Amino acid sequence: MISIYKYNPKVYFVTTFIITYALWFAGAYVSFQDDISELYMLFMLPGLMAPFLISLGMIATSKDSDLKRDFLNRLINPRLIQLKMLPAFLLIMPLSVLASIVLSLPLGGSISQFQFADGFSFSSGFVPVLLLLLLAASFEELGWRGYAFDSLQSRYNLLTASIMFSIIWSLWHLPLILVNNSYQYEIFHESIWFGVNFYVSIIPMGVIISWICIKNRKSVIAAILFHFIANMSQEILAMSQTTKCIETVVLAVVVAVIVILDKEMFFPIKKASCMVKL
Repeated sequence: MISIYKYNPKVYFVTTFIITYALWFAGAYVSFQDDISELYMLFMLPGLMAPFLISLGMIATSKDSDLKRDFLNRLINPRLIQLKMLPAFLLIMPLSVLASIVLSLPLGGSISQFQFADGFSFSSGFVPVLLLLLLAASFEELGWRGYAFDSLQSRYNLLTASIMFSIIWSLWHLPLILVNNSYQYEIFHESIWFGVNFYVSIIPMGVIISWICIKNRKSVIAAILFHFIANMSQEILAMSQTTKCIETVVLAVVVAVIVILDKEMFFPIKKASCMVKL
């Protein structure tokens, strides 16, 4: 975050939502047209890229050289990543998944959830699912960590900014429930509560990614890597949707532990600042 730069979160989020929603609603329509259904990703991919492209545009037109240098450094400098954070990178999501499966067993969950999944839980047209998961992690974090999150953190403490961002991020995914064969569409048709859980689960996930990013000196690379590991952790084992509801609770507990252990970062002591607020 560049303290002397005046961020404009309203313009950023309104523009991002309008463009993404327009493209994804169009993609949803195309996904149900038998003769052209495979082309729906031509609308979904630009919608996925919208947060990054808008961030890039707002940074490029800011006339603030410090903001531009800071964004470029966070984007390409792997030395920002702290080696002591590697266990968090590699273990938080896989261990959360395993813990959720273990907790599901007394509630009737199947031991077979520890097996590798037969395939991905959704389809993505002509784009391979693995590539889509990587693109989602990359373009989302390039946008959200490039401008969006900093625009909120310029006004609020880390916890408040993280929760606000996570709620906005969850709502940004909303049109996906209308896209034929998407993960969100499939789980909503299996049970509305599974769909609700998906959107609720984004909130603790967003807080964790924000923490990972900050702890790695705001490295966008760090956020992308963790996001991709999180995506893969949801797909690699045959975890049921009921267990994913348990996982949401597990992630909320993880957030609580992180906040307690790192409370100075989440609730910094207020000092005199030259920050320009909206």
